[in-house]
Order: sequence, then C-alpha cells, then structure tokens
Amino acid sequence: MDHLATVVSEMGTTLTPDGVAILGTAEIENRKVLEDFVAHPKVASRNYQIVHYDSPDERGIDVALLYQPKYFKVTGSRPIPMVTYEENGERNFTRDILFVSGELDGEPLHILVNHWPSRRGGEAATAPLRNAAALQCKQVADSLMALDPNAKVIIMGDLNDDPVNASLRKVLNAKADKADVKQNGMFNPFYEFFKQGLGTLAYNDAWNLFDQIVLSYGLVREKVPGYYFYQAHVFNPPYLYQPSGQYKGYPHRTFSGDTYIGGYSDHFPVYVYLIKPR
Repeated sequence: MDHLATVVSEMGTTLTPDGVAILGTAEIENRKVLEDFVAHPKVASRNYQIVHYDSPDERGIDVALLYQPKYFKVTGSRPIPMVTYEENGERNFTRDILFVSGELDGEPLHILVNHWPSRRGGEAATAPLRNAAALQCKQVADSLMALDPNAKVIIMGDLNDDPVNASLRKVLNAKADKADVKQNGMFNPFYEFFKQGLGTLAYNDAWNLFDQIVLSYGLVREKVPGYYFYQAHVFNPPYLYQPSGQYKGYPHRTFSGDTYIGGYSDHFPVYVYLIKPR
C-alpha cells in the first residue's frame, strides 16, 4: 500500500502539484482496499473518491475509478458486463468495463476503465475476447459521439494488447497520429512509445505496452473548446525497475510467484495531461 501510494503521489506532479486528478485502477479485490488506499497519508490530502462495482470475474478482481472532487464530479456510473464464451460454449467470467460520466472542471467527460481478458491460453486464441471488449468500448463511444461529435471520451486500462494489435488498431480504429483522427475517431498516444520500444511490462525479455489511454476526437483537436490532449507518459523512474537477479531491468513486482519480494507492480503506470486555454 505504501509503495502504491508513493507512485501515485509522484505521478504528474511535474506540471501540477495536485498530481493525478482521475485514476483508473485494475486488479482491485474489493472496495475496502480502495478505502484503505485513499486514506494513506501520502495521498489522503487529495480526498480521492471511489467508483467501484463488484464484477463476476473468476479471479475476484475488478476495475475502479478514483477521482479528486476538486476537479471531477461524477454524474453517473455503471458496470458494462463483458459477456463472452469459450469455444466449448462455457461463459468466460471476466472483469466488467466501468463506465463513468462526469464533469471535469465543469466540462462533460466520459471514461471507460478496462482490464481486458488476458492472453492465458495463447495470444491468437484469446484475441477474440479482447476484440469483443474493444467493440463494447467502441459502441459506447460511438453512441456518445452520435449525440455530440465532439464528445470527450477516454478509454483506459490494462488492455492486454499492444497498440498495434487488432483490438486497438482495427476494432477501436485508434490512430497513431493526431492528424489522422477524424470526427467520431480515436487517438492512441501510446503507439509511438511502443514503436520506440518502450513498454509497461516485460515478458520473456521483451517489452509489451498493454497499459494505454485512448482519446476521442473531442480531446485531440485544439479547436474544440475546453480540455484537450497535451502529453502522454509512461511513469518509469529507476526505483520501479527490478535492481538485480534473473529479472533485472523488469518492472519491480510485489510477488514472484508466491514469494513476496517487496516491489511495486509488474506494470508501469501511464498517464496523460489534459490542458485548456485560460
């Protein structure tokens, strides 16, 4: 808990002393752990509020949203069930998608927090599950942008796919270049990071960038009034790397199998800055 609070307390403070205004989280066991976290001395002054629903995930983990009420006001929220099936017809019980609507500094903003199905069983075999999750997000985003072409929508989370995979590139049709984003389209600022070899988790001595924040047209075009995208970052200071041993240079995780090794996480967090003219 102290390690997580350290990381969250430092993210984004280069440009804003209040740090992260809206925080999407994954692998949440229950609401109590969130209540303990927001009360931690390193982040308590931010008065983070919680949006969390229990999901039917077979591992008992959920996604959640924390937010500073100083900046963001929730106007509505609901879980979106991910109903998919295995080849044998059995239901695949996985995390719900968390849909939250609100106002960022008085401006409408819609957020989808995700933890898409894993690659356990093979990347190709499980790709349809992540494509289905991407389609759920796209349908929600499309419905919002049908009402308002400049609707500001954020799709974030551990997507268990890289920016070049079909779920992002084809289903969400998330563009790598802001100039290519048209109305009703999406922008993925983490594509360039991946292209440069930067990742958020390591496996078999290779980096993946599963943790992403995808933005709608309304957050990309500066001519749209209000907040717009400024910068994206992977938060990876030296202390978040494993310092020695077989996995030296990997993210410094908390557990190695069943052994507690006192790290932080097996993923690096990511964040974006949104800015607006005064």
